[in-house]
This record gives sequence, structure tokens and C-alpha cells, in this order.
Amino acid sequence: MRNSMKVAKWEIKRNLKNKSFVIGLFLTPILILGFGFLGSLFGSDDEPSETTVFVNDQLEIFDMLAETVDQYELGWELQQTDLTEGDIHDELENNEDTAYIFLTPEALESGVIPVYTTDEIDSGFSSQVQLLTGPLQQIRIAQLDLTEEELAIISSNVVFEETSAEDYVAEESVSLASPLEKLVPGIFAGIILFAIVVTGMMIFQSASQEKKDKIAEIILSSVTPGELMNGKIIGYFVLGLIQVAVLLIFVVPFAATKIDEPIIEYLFVPETLLLVFIAILGYLLFAAIFVGIGATMADMTTSGNFQGLVMMLPFLSFVLMAPVLSNPSGMVAKVASYVPFTSPGVLIMRLTALDEWPWVEIIIAIVVLVISILLFMKLAGKIFKVGILMYGKNATPGEIWKWIRS
Repeated sequence: MRNSMKVAKWEIKRNLKNKSFVIGLFLTPILILGFGFLGSLFGSDDEPSETTVFVNDQLEIFDMLAETVDQYELGWELQQTDLTEGDIHDELENNEDTAYIFLTPEALESGVIPVYTTDEIDSGFSSQVQLLTGPLQQIRIAQLDLTEEELAIISSNVVFEETSAEDYVAEESVSLASPLEKLVPGIFAGIILFAIVVTGMMIFQSASQEKKDKIAEIILSSVTPGELMNGKIIGYFVLGLIQVAVLLIFVVPFAATKIDEPIIEYLFVPETLLLVFIAILGYLLFAAIFVGIGATMADMTTSGNFQGLVMMLPFLSFVLMAPVLSNPSGMVAKVASYVPFTSPGVLIMRLTALDEWPWVEIIIAIVVLVISILLFMKLAGKIFKVGILMYGKNATPGEIWKWIRS
């Protein structure tokens, strides 16, 4: 283990001194922030112009309308006018974002209030103007000469409140929660899984590059193949965590300023620990595969179809994203939770989408994942031991199978 830690430190120092790695380390969060600022720049148009609404008030309820406009914060500039419907043609032609409302006894009796607008007007005006029906209804009801009790009954709304049996039993314990409360831990674990798996793919290149540069023999003169392999896995795991830390340092404060939610509070919950643990298991699985297969390649530029397919394994979860998120308790989601190559990503997606976690399924999936990691670590050790010292060509699947059986 001591030699493995030495290899891990060497891999960490070597990559942190690599200009390409350092540039990539900061380039990703900078690009994310850049796109975020650009989105804010293009999305933040000038303040919407205030809609000017002229009211020909023959019912003497202008003050009631003004109170309604203020109550709903409609953003109108409400003004009175003496213009008639026949006098506003030129006004509509020459103005923008302007409306005329005619409150006449005849209109009130018919229940149809004429409203004229310019061609250029806020798209939400049509729905906003319907909010003025409240004061008008009060005027119509008042004309019926009802008692105060009858008026109160007619003026009050009747609503239907539906409660299911399940909600009825748990009504006292139910509380409304923000959707981000569930999403933040899942997104955090997803970022960790993606970052450290992508960094783990560098193991693939590292083992191949050491073979190409013919320095594997020098390294193996000081450590065993198993210690070298374990050291690489630990080293690139730490590099992945460094990438995650840098990303979060840049992105979390930016997100906190854009989203009016306690993101940090949502992050520090027990669910996050389990989701991060699943992400780490996913890294260990794919790292074992990458380091083993990387040792079978003479050159990254000449990787065969077999090696290329192996590189695609971590992204199988994305193929299942639509069926898993649409039905996290469905057959596809359940089966994919037990398949080692899709289990980490699918589990994170399922647990983020589900309200109640299926603990039996989670425990079985984690046990399967841990057993798979131990198995692939053992197989990778056999492949790495032989493959790291083989030069000249990429190993075929048949040769790899022979190494595993030996």
C-alpha cells in the first residue's frame, strides 16, 4: 500500500504540472460561468414598457380599478379619458402598448366591456384585463339591492378541495418542498461521477503512454504491477476530486446568486452521502476496467474497436436517461440498477426522481456493484500484469481472455 501511495502522489504531481491538465481544470468552470453570464446578458432585455390604459369611466369606479391594478401589480399606467369609441382610431394607430377601456351602463348591463388595444402591446394584457371583472361584478351585484348577508354569500367564492386517502392519513406531516431540495444532491453526485470518471479515463491514456514511452519497465523495477495499478486508480481519483472542488468553487456561488434557494442547505443532507458513495463506486468500477484495458494498448492512436467500446461503458446510463426519469420505478430502471455498467448513473437518477427510496433495491444494487468492483479489480490486475510489458501491438480479446484464465 505504501508503494501504491507513492505512485498515486507521483501521478498527482505529474498531472498538476501538466499545462494541459491545469488549463482544462479551470477552463470547464470558466466556460460554464461564461455561458451563464452570456445567457443572463442576452436574456436580460430592457425593462418591459409600462402599458398605458385609458378608462372612459361612466360608472365612477376608477378608484376601485386602480386598487385592483395595484393589488395584482399589473404594471399599468391607469388614466381617465373622455374619448369615445369613435375618437380613438388615430390614437391606436399612432401609439404602442396602449389600451382603451369603455365602462358604460350599457356595457355593464350586457356584461361585455369593450377594450381596444394597439398592435404593439404586452402579450399578457389579455389575461391581465380579466382581473378587473371583480369590481364590475360588485357593481352589478349592488344593483340587485340585496341584504348584507346575501351580498356576502354571493361575493364569496366556492372552491373544491380534494384530498386523497393517502394524503388524509399523512395530512399533518406533509409539507411543501422545493423541487431543488431533491435535485441538488442528485446533481452534485452526478457531477462527481462524471468528473472522476472522465478523469479516470485518463488512466487509459496513462498506461498506454507509459508503454509507448517504454518506461513501464523502469517503474516496475521499484513496484509490483498491482501496486502500480492501485496507485494509478487512487491518484486519478484524487485528481477527479480536485476537478470537482474547483468546479464547485466557481459554480456554486454563481448558482446561489441566480437561484433564490438555499442550495448549500439542500446539499448538506444525509441523502447526499449515499449518492456520493454510489458515484465513488462507479469510479472504482470503471477505473479498474480502464487501467486494465489501457495496459493492452500499444498506442492510443491505434486503439481497436474493442478498446473503443470499453471507453463508451460509462455513458450507457445516458442512453437510459429518458425511460429512467419518466418512470423511475419501471422495469427498465430496476433492471439497469442491477447491471454494473449502468448501475451508478441509473441509481443516482432514480433516487433523485423518487419520493420514497426502495431501500431493498438500493442495498441489492450496491452489493452487486461492490462484488463487480472486486471482480473487475482482480481481472484488471491479471490483464495489467501481462499487458503493461507487451509492446508492438494492441492485445486482441482472445489474448486478454488467455491472460485472465492464467
